[in-house]
Amino acid sequence: MKILFIADPLESFQTYKDSTFAMMREAQRRGHQLMACQPKDLMWQRGGRVTAYVRDIRLTGAADDWFVAAQQAPDERPQVLAEVDAVLMRKDPPFDSEYFYATHLLGQAQREGARVFNDPAALRNHPEKLSIMEFPELIAPTLVTRDAADVRRFHEEHGDIILKPLDGMGGMGIFRVGPDGLNLGSITETLNRHGAQSLMVQKFLPSIAQGDKRVLLIGGQPVPYSLARIPQGSEIRGNLAAGGKGVAQPLSQCDREIAEALGPILLARGLLLVGLDIIGEHLTEINVTSPTCFQEIFDQTGCDVAALYLDALEAALA
Repeated sequence: MKILFIADPLESFQTYKDSTFAMMREAQRRGHQLMACQPKDLMWQRGGRVTAYVRDIRLTGAADDWFVAAQQAPDERPQVLAEVDAVLMRKDPPFDSEYFYATHLLGQAQREGARVFNDPAALRNHPEKLSIMEFPELIAPTLVTRDAADVRRFHEEHGDIILKPLDGMGGMGIFRVGPDGLNLGSITETLNRHGAQSLMVQKFLPSIAQGDKRVLLIGGQPVPYSLARIPQGSEIRGNLAAGGKGVAQPLSQCDREIAEALGPILLARGLLLVGLDIIGEHLTEINVTSPTCFQEIFDQTGCDVAALYLDALEAALA
């Protein structure tokens, strides 16, 4: 089977923790052929099919020079996406205009016969922070607005709140404002750019002290272990990129109930792999672009998440 990974530059991978690398390693172990490109390598010319300039790669098993490519530069070999068995869109956020355009090109490739995971339309329709609002029974009090007066009213009602941008990742741009309201105005102006941009406001959840849990859904089914990302020191952010400590643990009953409620719905929409973020008993994000934590869960529990994903991918293609 030929698998094309659309991802960030291979040279930027931190392979000891990269989930896309874990997928590649398992795919190669099963005998599949690997190709890689970046979204910028996609091309669609009038009268033609959507094409990517790719590199054919092989993993070496080494820690540093971890891959070899048959091509020195990706523009040496054009590859029609419809002639690949599976196209995996694994580009990290932010979900900016270029990501948006890439999903349209991938949607056209799909119409030409390509099998794309996750589904390009589903990627567009599930902005990772905003999509939780569809499931009000699973989330904490939450507001999406660009109006500073709305933010002030939400703070007056809930006292202790979190503010964050809709397009952030890795804990970027997250602020906490307590009951004293200190700096609420300036934080709101920073995030909403004086009313030009929407932001999300949520009631602060003290259970963040026990971790922001990443629960993975593969083929609509929950992986049996989550990775609780626990804030360290005076931080309120559990994100690993913000210094959080990752602790793998079995799913709680509540984790499983949330996962089982959302799994079939999201799978039916074309989302083969999803990362749910759960704090305490509340869903806080639905990650669909490039969910991670495969290797951390495997290293601590022995649960081979990459193998579960390849099983689901092969079943979907069959």
